[in-house]
Amino acid sequence: MKKTNDYNKWLKDLKARIRQSQIKAAVKVNNELIQLYWDLGQDIVKRQMETVWGSGFFEELSKDLRSEFPHMEGFSSTNLKYIKRFYLFYTKDNSIHQQVADDLTGNSKKQLQIESRKKVQIRPQLVDEFSDHPIFQIPWGHHREIITKCKIIKAVCPV
Repeated sequence: MKKTNDYNKWLKDLKARIRQSQIKAAVKVNNELIQLYWDLGQDIVKRQMETVWGSGFFEELSKDLRSEFPHMEGFSSTNLKYIKRFYLFYTKDNSIHQQVADDLTGNSKKQLQIESRKKVQIRPQLVDEFSDHPIFQIPWGHHREIITKCKIIKAVCPV
């Protein structure tokens, strides 16, 4: 088959669209992963308030998750601790929720408040209400850097 100029132009455009789709897919995968980590961090915090766990909790959870999902990365005990810190980091200061809460109704706004570390109000599936929030588009490695180097959200998201 002899390649014509039309074919070459079409092929070039097709390759660009494929690359663009690959990037969009990677962004969506990252978004879903960060939402999973958010929910998992929320679950860990909630369960730690309800139960007395020994020091081997993260190791045991890591072992169980890796056993069930052997080809999936991200369930080391160290990463599970980061997942908990990730959730706490973004919920201990109200500024990130305030931006989102502006779009929510009065009752939802009250549930977003965090009174104290011992009285954290857990919102079921909070991520569903702002899944398109920019924090879910930040790659996990960047979140780890942020929560490691910053003490408060205002260092990351000044309001």
